[in-house]
Amino acid sequence: MSEAARSDHDDSARVDADRVAIDTLRFLAVDMVEAARSGHPGAPMGQAALAYRLWTRALRHDPMTPDWPNRDRFVLSCGHASALIYGLLHLSGYDLPLEQLQAFRQLGSKTPGHPENFVTPGVETTTGPLGQGLATAVGMAIAERYLASHFNRDGLEIVDHRIWVLASDGDLMEGVAAEASSLAGHLGLGRLVVFWDDNRITIDGSTDLAFGEDVMARYAAYGWHVDEIEDGNDLEAIDRVLDAAREPVDRPVLVRVRTHIGYGSPNKQDTAGAHGAPLGPDEVKATKEALGWPLEPTFHVPDAARDAFARARRQGADLRASWRELFERYRGAHPELAARFEAWGRGELGDAWRTALPHFTTGESMATRKASGKVLTAIAEHLPQLLGGSADLAGSNNTYVPGRAVQSATEPGGANFHFGVREHAMAAAANGMALSGLRPYVGTFLIFSDYMRPSIRLAALMGTPAIYVLTHDSIFLGEDGPTHQPVSHLASLRAIPNLVTLRPADANEVAAAWAVALERTDGPTALALTRQGLPVLAEIAERAADGVARGAYVIANGVIADGSADPSSLDLLLLATGSEVHLALEAHRRLADDGVTSRVVSMPSWELFDAQSADYRASVLPAGVPRLGIEAGSGFGWHKYVGLDGALLTQDGYGASAPLADLREHFGFTADEVVRRARTLLGN
Repeated sequence: MSEAARSDHDDSARVDADRVAIDTLRFLAVDMVEAARSGHPGAPMGQAALAYRLWTRALRHDPMTPDWPNRDRFVLSCGHASALIYGLLHLSGYDLPLEQLQAFRQLGSKTPGHPENFVTPGVETTTGPLGQGLATAVGMAIAERYLASHFNRDGLEIVDHRIWVLASDGDLMEGVAAEASSLAGHLGLGRLVVFWDDNRITIDGSTDLAFGEDVMARYAAYGWHVDEIEDGNDLEAIDRVLDAAREPVDRPVLVRVRTHIGYGSPNKQDTAGAHGAPLGPDEVKATKEALGWPLEPTFHVPDAARDAFARARRQGADLRASWRELFERYRGAHPELAARFEAWGRGELGDAWRTALPHFTTGESMATRKASGKVLTAIAEHLPQLLGGSADLAGSNNTYVPGRAVQSATEPGGANFHFGVREHAMAAAANGMALSGLRPYVGTFLIFSDYMRPSIRLAALMGTPAIYVLTHDSIFLGEDGPTHQPVSHLASLRAIPNLVTLRPADANEVAAAWAVALERTDGPTALALTRQGLPVLAEIAERAADGVARGAYVIANGVIADGSADPSSLDLLLLATGSEVHLALEAHRRLADDGVTSRVVSMPSWELFDAQSADYRASVLPAGVPRLGIEAGSGFGWHKYVGLDGALLTQDGYGASAPLADLREHFGFTADEVVRRARTLLGN
């Protein structure tokens, strides 16, 4: 065979191997969905060529070491196309055997209906709600360059990876994606590459029904570089774009990829029928015949497909080994930085921040939002991995740390963030930063946690330790009125599994609350903080650290404050959170003057209290003693603690626009009203 003929033969064999690998991805997805009798086959069928080329040509990863710190991140923002990523992971050699693909969407499998990073090896973030993956990837891109600015040294660049995103039409319709993309363009996140799967089909039908803007122009206006691939099966065009995307740039990249949903299906290609339901046995047969794929066995994986991915797997192992060698040279030159890099990767914070926690003087008055700012400033010096900011409310949230640089396109190492009025994207970006080994905090008014809720929920689901600084926590923010006065929000946050919500009663409880938030490594924490000044309470001063960590604790018994009263001598339990604790204490003293023996319990966190032993809970809230709960928020959920026979002083309607003192009097949040309700409860 001549050299030219041999070259043609090799090219032909390579093309055939590529086609086999791509069709393997397509039909693994088809067979997964068919076996589960549910799922989304169409997107994986259309995206297979792009995904194959990305994973075997551009993506830097090592399936044998999924947590390699300098790996590229791949985010499947269109999580409904999960069958695609499971095929990619299986063929690439991750710990996802074929049996798991055959158990797609079944209880206990590693192949759930949408990708979950805590279930499937190689999945970087949980996606499903559209737009969240793209917005989380923005946080990953922020983290990459923050880590690079902190650790890289000349000739020893140990942080040098990209974030690749596969997004759908639906992703780009979502508001969170618009917020995040605007922020990414403003910050010039040059390591972020988003492929937009422009298949022009949604569940309802053609995207023309509701989606008509010039997306490329929109992203160019955001400050992104835009590119396009006219045929999503054109491997040469894909290679060109992948090569270009790996070149250093100072802005994120959006690539429009024109694909065909349900590619190869004779009757369902380019229709909504291929989006969210199995093709059906007849159409599966027709599609396999159309693309020359064997009808049996199902879940067929030819050797050629495994070989195509094996080459990439070997390249990934070599890349990781080279990085390991680089890191050892880095360790030799910068041992302290190397140790810190590894500690950050393990989520370790050290101990210096604990001794830096401030202790506040009793008797003074301080808003808990202000105390939070003082705590943050005190500990930030010892926690460079703690970074964050606010959604245009830094001065109100007290989230700005003096002396730290501001994150910007020209200051990638800035730890102070101005997220703009983008609460939803801010919280999603925090997830991306947390998934990258950083400890993000983000701030806004408690009322606007509604805008963040989907991202908060995903943080709780994934167990990412983001911290939410939520100020102006009740109607007592005053004159801004009911549009800005949260009522249902504490109950709403408490309803999210694995989110710890803390409403501290004074400045020392704030310091303890920050300690709880930093010590949590398996989920997010919300701090609900006041706008108005609160007394720093002597009853709390020395007991806040242990008491807050337990969620609820006794701060006053009878006429003493040491928690030692015999429960059998108690007439009443007063349970309160946040700014209402000092009301409970004042009422407690008045009741004592009249011979009523009461106990005051500060309950900063229901979740932490519920996690305590039954003995501890009973010691704080002994059975058989009447209970009165006090909180300037919805009473929803309080009967778990006060019982059906207990009483409540809560805020179950909207507030009003008025000065703080007038609101307290109008809505009954006074010591007089606490005493009156206590007496009514006791029948006197």
